[in-house]
Amino acid sequence: MSRPSPLKHLSLRALPFADAASEGLPMGELLRLSLFQVSVGMATVLLLGTLNRVMIVELSVPATIVAVMIALPVLIAPFRTLLGFRSDTYRSAIGWKRVPYLWFGSLWQMGGLAVMPFALLVLSGNTVHDVPFAGEVLAALAFLMTGLGLHMTQTAGLALATDRADEATRPRVVALLYVMFLLGMGISAIVIGWLLRDFSELALIRVVQGAALAGIVLNLIALWKQEKMAPMTKAERAAPRPRFSEAWADLMAGGQAGRLLAVVFIGTMAFNMQDVLLEPYGGEILGLSVSSTTLLTALWATGALAGFVWTGRSLAQGRNAHRLAALGVLIGIAAFAIVVFAAPMDSTTLFFAGACLIGLGGGVFAVSTLTAAMTVTTQGKAGHGLALGAWGAAQATAAGLAIAFGGGIRDAVNAAATSGAWGEVLNTPATGYAFVYHTEIALLFVTLAVIGPLVRNPRAATHSTPSEAARIGLADFPT
Repeated sequence: MSRPSPLKHLSLRALPFADAASEGLPMGELLRLSLFQVSVGMATVLLLGTLNRVMIVELSVPATIVAVMIALPVLIAPFRTLLGFRSDTYRSAIGWKRVPYLWFGSLWQMGGLAVMPFALLVLSGNTVHDVPFAGEVLAALAFLMTGLGLHMTQTAGLALATDRADEATRPRVVALLYVMFLLGMGISAIVIGWLLRDFSELALIRVVQGAALAGIVLNLIALWKQEKMAPMTKAERAAPRPRFSEAWADLMAGGQAGRLLAVVFIGTMAFNMQDVLLEPYGGEILGLSVSSTTLLTALWATGALAGFVWTGRSLAQGRNAHRLAALGVLIGIAAFAIVVFAAPMDSTTLFFAGACLIGLGGGVFAVSTLTAAMTVTTQGKAGHGLALGAWGAAQATAAGLAIAFGGGIRDAVNAAATSGAWGEVLNTPATGYAFVYHTEIALLFVTLAVIGPLVRNPRAATHSTPSEAARIGLADFPT
């Protein structure tokens, strides 16, 4: 067997995530497929960041209505399980399963974003019409369409990547897809923020509809020739398909999948309750400037990227996915404890270190649990799409609820504490934040208790790879 040329060998070692490629999923096709995560990241930034601020500040929409609109895509998240199952069992004349769901998800996402700026302008009251609740209804439909498309695209895309990757490279593929999601969010936030620096209604329409066009173009490039055609006969297409209830029972058989979903839900709740509180905590309690608190996102993302890469490498070396998830939980416990101690010690260094560790622990936990979901053992009725849809439903639903609960708990506790009802010692704005962080620590301990039987299970998710995949080099670090 001829050895690869030194130049080719060096290039493979130097490229980030080069060892995520496999015979069934070459690097070029993997990078192209990962563009769907960039599209999803861009839509996420619009839904949870840009449009949130625009509706409240520039369009003067009541905060309650904005909160309801932002929550609508979260309500669709549980349907990811059904979407994944349908992509497992879909039968077309040319044999495609995942690509149709990627395509229609892209259409829903584009359609929702395309009509959203007009719906928001109607909602803001800046247009003249005689239809009652027209703005609320149109905006709700736009958010629902975008959320449905986002969830459908991501579920089908992850399932397609799982189908094409082999067992040895699957952990690195998961890590790469997460990195692309973060890059999509980061780049989109910068570009959209720059384009809307001089806000106007026309600029809003151009930016959001431009994002709709960019999303469908990216997804079209991503899905092109990613799934082989395997023509089916009319009899094969007419054969009865498995029922969702049967596939779900197959997935839950043995209790491993159900316990894993509980771990994902509780752990995600624990890591995400601080999402809307970390920067206010730094500004209100530690007295940090706006420019200083903006560094928190960069530190969190740096920690998350390090967690993605390290977890992908560890899984590729044969580490147990459940044990790594538990390690991510332990890192999270330490991170939140550090953030809590930052206030009484008045230490910005501790605060920034805690923010970075939150990203690290959350990154390790997310990649480990997603990889574990890919390796759940079934009897054949449940496929990758159902397992990944269930993981996505648990993760997205928990994240949405955690953000809402985090803000609500902080406000309720602060109202009681600052009224003097709990004594002079607790009469401080830091009490509400500390209560939320301690709640997250408690939830992380609950997560450890739930994941314990999975760690002890001899059939738990492990991965074996050739020795070449276990080597460490520049390929282990993202750009």
